[in-house]
Amino acid sequence: MSIARLKKISVIGRAADKDATLTRLQELGAMHILPLSPPETQVEKKVSREAEDAYKALRFLAVVPSQRRQVRADPDFDVERFVAEVLVLKDKLRAAQDRRDFLADRIDTMQPWGDFTFPPTKALAGLRLWFYELPLKNRDSLAEVDLPWQLVGRDHRVLYVAVVSADEPRADLMPVPRTHLGAKPITVLADELEDAEIEIETLLGERLALTRFLTLLRSSLSKAETAAELAFAETQTLDDPDLFAIQGWVPEDQIAALEDICAEEGLAVLIGAPQPGEVPPTLIEQPDAEAAGVDLALFYQVPNYYAWDPSRVLIASFSVFFAMIIADAGYGFLILLGVLGFWRRLGTSAHTRAWRAMLLILACATIAYGVIVGSYFGVGPPAFGILARLKLMDINDFTTMMRLSIIVGVAHVAFANLMAFLHKATRSRYANLGWICVVIGGLAVWLSGQTGQVYQGGLGAMALGLLAILLFSSDRPVTSGIDWLWRLFGGVQSLAGLMGMFGDVLSYMRLFALGLASASLAVTFNGLASKGFDSASGLGLLGGLLILLIGHGLNFALAIMSGVVHGLRLNFIEFYKWGLPEEGTVFRAFSRKEVQE
Repeated sequence: MSIARLKKISVIGRAADKDATLTRLQELGAMHILPLSPPETQVEKKVSREAEDAYKALRFLAVVPSQRRQVRADPDFDVERFVAEVLVLKDKLRAAQDRRDFLADRIDTMQPWGDFTFPPTKALAGLRLWFYELPLKNRDSLAEVDLPWQLVGRDHRVLYVAVVSADEPRADLMPVPRTHLGAKPITVLADELEDAEIEIETLLGERLALTRFLTLLRSSLSKAETAAELAFAETQTLDDPDLFAIQGWVPEDQIAALEDICAEEGLAVLIGAPQPGEVPPTLIEQPDAEAAGVDLALFYQVPNYYAWDPSRVLIASFSVFFAMIIADAGYGFLILLGVLGFWRRLGTSAHTRAWRAMLLILACATIAYGVIVGSYFGVGPPAFGILARLKLMDINDFTTMMRLSIIVGVAHVAFANLMAFLHKATRSRYANLGWICVVIGGLAVWLSGQTGQVYQGGLGAMALGLLAILLFSSDRPVTSGIDWLWRLFGGVQSLAGLMGMFGDVLSYMRLFALGLASASLAVTFNGLASKGFDSASGLGLLGGLLILLIGHGLNFALAIMSGVVHGLRLNFIEFYKWGLPEEGTVFRAFSRKEVQE
């Protein structure tokens, strides 16, 4: 599949039939509406306060694990009252959790001072106690305190000092600010903390009970959104006392269904192809199983309608880049375990199943590349055996890994230009062939130069490519002789991007650098842990185990982050620059909103 071909549809009917027509079009769910009313009569589409509250309630309940059996029908269900009840519960739960956190922090602060009750103010003749936690290194500063003080405790790093004063001491009395303990002893705070925990547990139980109405809440939201979409569409039509008109883009495979609606409703319909200069919205058609690729294609920049669908290419290239950055079969196995662990949760809808498949591809690609470079949590395979035979490259072989990264970059950029050449309809498409010749020729020259001999064919390909860029980069129409000079000037401007092209190719060196960094950190943590294991003491074994768990956990998290960020960057910056330079707008169908289970 690819970017859907669209037709511009204009529907004209009697004003009395407007509501029925819009309802039928919304049920069809195939039109991207274009505004026909004057700008001053259009209203901005907004989410009402009621809808915002409903979404807050939905998010609050939807994250609850092990939800109750759903109520599918309840004639007495009042969505407004239910939403208000949920939001009140949300506020109560947040307040109880904040109080619990405050009490726990206050108890933790008071613990070193002990459990005590402040004496009445009269018993101290109007004096009050002020508390300071003074670091041991600042002990000498006590000699300069001009108020009565008493050392009431100490540990390996802090002195606990009580100062007696009727008023709050000046800020520079101690080199540290005073400690706020409050007026309640630890026993009272502990009782309040227990009450807060019980209240939180009760509120969580109420929250769990309310999850049985999630389906009804989603259904009510869908109806509200459908009504809002319909109301918005009504503002986009051109209205006359007797007639109305609505215009939009419709996929070619939906034209017949729309014509049937127009025939049934007695409407006039005009169908036309996009006119020169018109850029319809972009609708990427892919099977549900490849929805993750569509999400990636639309994440950074919507491809132009006249461009090509990059979704499948993004799935493949992102998987390769992600695997090269992780560069460890052990980490890939952890990703696989995570996918399998959440397999059922990721299978609740067609969209989540598509992302489940995407994660599975990433895991398998990472494992495969890790086996090729022979890295298993930073440990190489045994000298003999199948794993050793499957190790085809050494990640510490800088020359080979650098060469691989450059080849991958050349292939990626060249493919982007090839796809641009195949889908362009103007003469500048031949400039894309020129860039392919330049980048592949440059690779050939670089590879041959490492052997001490420069490949003449590579130089010839580069020269031919530069000539094509010079002659074909401009699409300027020729109406006079001077236009040829302007075309040539456009070619010279394009040649200025030569350094940018080679810079983009060199950007793929990050695949080697990040992969090497991940592998090096894994090896380093293994070495540190082995020193602890070699000590043969219980503490050494525990320390080595902690180094392994914490070190590899940190390295795994950094590798995942790098794999996602830089794997997508190479696609959205370098690849889109050459293959999809023009941006489009996303196709937004005027349709009914369905209940999302």
